[in-house]
Amino acid sequence: MIKIENLSIGYLQKNHTKVVASDFNATLNGGELTCLIGANGVGKSTLLRTLSAFQPPLAGHIYVNDKELSRYTDKELARIIGVVLTKRPHIANMTVTEMIGLGRSPYTGFWGTLDSEDTKIVNEAIQLVGIEDLADRMIQTLSDGEKQKVMIAKALAQQTPVIYLDEPTAFLDFPSKVEMMQLLLRLSRETGKTIFLSTHDLELALQIADRLWLMDRTEGLTVGTPRELADSGHLGRYIERKKGIRFDAENLVIHIKKD
Repeated sequence: MIKIENLSIGYLQKNHTKVVASDFNATLNGGELTCLIGANGVGKSTLLRTLSAFQPPLAGHIYVNDKELSRYTDKELARIIGVVLTKRPHIANMTVTEMIGLGRSPYTGFWGTLDSEDTKIVNEAIQLVGIEDLADRMIQTLSDGEKQKVMIAKALAQQTPVIYLDEPTAFLDFPSKVEMMQLLLRLSRETGKTIFLSTHDLELALQIADRLWLMDRTEGLTVGTPRELADSGHLGRYIERKKGIRFDAENLVIHIKKD
């Protein structure tokens, strides 16, 4: 579904180009949950923005269905890639169903009216995420976790084969983090979509993700299953870069030393 070749990411500034990371090669597959991990400041958000076409790559190629990302129009991209950001919507006086209905805007126009087929798709998205009990609630009355589920349902209503999420478990308590990751894994299986998310919840990613993209300033981008990255030593080097932390590669468990 998604393929990157010799990708370099960063920013074009007035007098120079700031390269954040370079020479990335990887693929994202349909029906899989892939987690992007790495230290703060390594460029995870920049990579997500580049893959989402929010900013251009500095070099290299991004292919979606064997077509260069830059060759898609904005309207076409809105039907291919859905994006769920960390920032929660600051919207009042709108119901959950109305918010999710905005996911149909690539097909109806922003002020378009939903027909019976659009309404059916919205209701199916609500059922997939399991938020039927929230359908008539006002957005401002929801918790952070509930709002995040609404934004995922909105992305599902957009009916894109690809969904990117930036820190979807941020600001959630632990049970809600687990529930969110389980939900995304289930959606990847049930819908066949390519679901790609950045996260700092490493222990959850190790247990739930089908594949990991590990960004590192020294080693670049390393891709594989949690088992593969543990066996190769990449996870151990990343996790144990700070004193007092030990990675059990055999069991994919992180231990913290108390003394």
